[in-house]
Amino acid sequence: MYRIERDSLGEHQVPADAYYGIQTQRAVENFPVSGLHAPADLVTATVFIKKAAAAANVSLGRLAADVGAAIAQAADEIVAGRFAISSSWTCTRPGPGRRTT
Repeated sequence: MYRIERDSLGEHQVPADAYYGIQTQRAVENFPVSGLHAPADLVTATVFIKKAAAAANVSLGRLAADVGAAIAQAADEIVAGRFAISSSWTCTRPGPGRRTT
């Protein structure tokens, strides 16, 4: 099952159960860089950082409490293994393809 999302490039299908959006889906399809996926520990560490950043920004009044709570809930679900995030997160991303010497 898919959901349809829209961005400045148009509409695109994203898996209905994905915890990511259209830009990540486009990256997964357009940049199959190495075939290697991020280690689970890297994903977990990044999720903890994002959860902590959300909490800090809520306490500073820079992020709405409901948004911070949603980020914390998503983080907890990812760490609990509910979503296979590392399967869509490749270890390397290409640069812009330009080189200056």
